[in-house]
Formats: sequence, structure tokens, C-alpha cells
Amino acid sequence: MRGLLFDKDGTLLDFEASWAGVYRDLCLDLSDGDAAAAEVMLRTGGLDPATGRFRAGCVLAAGHTRDIVAAWYPALAGAAHDAMVARIDRVFYENGITHSVPVPRLAETLATLAGRGYAMGVATNDGTAATQAALSALGVTDHLTHIFGYDSVPHPKPAPDIVLAFAAAIGCAPAEVLVIGDNPHDIEMARRAGAGAALGVLTGNSDRAILEPLADAVLDSIADLPAWLDARAADAS
Repeated sequence: MRGLLFDKDGTLLDFEASWAGVYRDLCLDLSDGDAAAAEVMLRTGGLDPATGRFRAGCVLAAGHTRDIVAAWYPALAGAAHDAMVARIDRVFYENGITHSVPVPRLAETLATLAGRGYAMGVATNDGTAATQAALSALGVTDHLTHIFGYDSVPHPKPAPDIVLAFAAAIGCAPAEVLVIGDNPHDIEMARRAGAGAALGVLTGNSDRAILEPLADAVLDSIADLPAWLDARAADAS
């Protein structure tokens, strides 16, 4: 493997810690302070009222802003739709800078991987500018030099576009790219692109039972990635 392509939310960032409050505040704002209406929006987006957490693969966990607007405002079209996308993207940009919570040992793990010569990037259904701002605030963009948001390719996840763009950017074949993510759409993106392997991590909102049938392996977090790569290299030799 020459390139490591990480999902952002749930993989590099703690999803619930980073986003649960942002989504609640956003829904209250969009519903003009009506708590009941905001709760309906959250449930439409994938909040499980029984657990208080977002379901694996739901639109607020795995979708991009256009998906979210379609779920909340299915009748919006044209300029009105685009204006709502822009409004929500502004919220995500601003809150990503101040509310992003890294998974444990994020900077240490990325530094270790960079020291081994891997090219690294991010594949996210958040906006590109918002992702760059959030990761810059955490001080890890020196290692994650290739950032692809939903608005950077014609077809975002689970389409293969981001894997193909990342491979082209670092000058390798898709088969030399390892994709790491917390949701099934990350694994699907990797498979559709012909990536060399796809790993699941348990720091997001998909559990082992969901990821194991799909991924080549499931790790507790990206902190386990250097050891997994060592074991893979040992097996290959």
C-alpha cells in the first residue's frame, strides 16, 4: 500500500462528540426554536430516540449536505435548495473549527504513518473547505495533504470518485490505496474503485456486526492501523 485514505467523521474524529450537539443546535435554528419540530428533523436524519445516538449509515452520519437537505426539505429545488445547502455548509464550516473532537492518539498515529512514507488523504461527505478548516484546527493537515469533500468530485461517496482522485493525486494505482472508514459506504466506495483493501473502525456509529461482513478487517480505531500494516507486511513476506 502506498496511500492511506481516511474517512473523517467517525474515523479521524469522534462522531458523536463532534456532531451531536451541532446537529441539535442546527435543527433548533432551522425550526425557529421549535423543540418538537427539531426533534422530528433529528429523527428524520437518523437519530435513534432509544439510544440518543445516530444510526449507522443514516443521512446525518453518512450523507452529504445535499442528501441532508433532500431528507429535511424534499420539496426544495433550484435556487432555494442551493441556498439551504449553502446555509447548512456555513454552519458545518464554523462548527467544525470549534467542535471537532479527535479520536484518541490521532496526531501520534498519523505522525507514525507519515514517518513510514505513506501518502495520506481524507475522503469525506463533509465539504472540502470545512474539512480543511476542522483538521487544520486540530493540527493534522501536514500529514493529511489530500482532502476530498463531497463538493470536490462529480460523485461523492459511495461512488468511487474520491479513491480514484486520491490515487491520481499521489501517482499510484487504486489497488495501492487502503481505505479506512466507519460506515458501510466507505467500504462500498473502496470496492467500487478497486482499492487494495478496506478497513472498518469502531470509533464511529457502525458496530462490528455491520462492518465485519464488508471490510477486510475491523479495528478498534486508527491507533491500531500501524500494527495491522506491520502484520500484513509480515504475512506478505
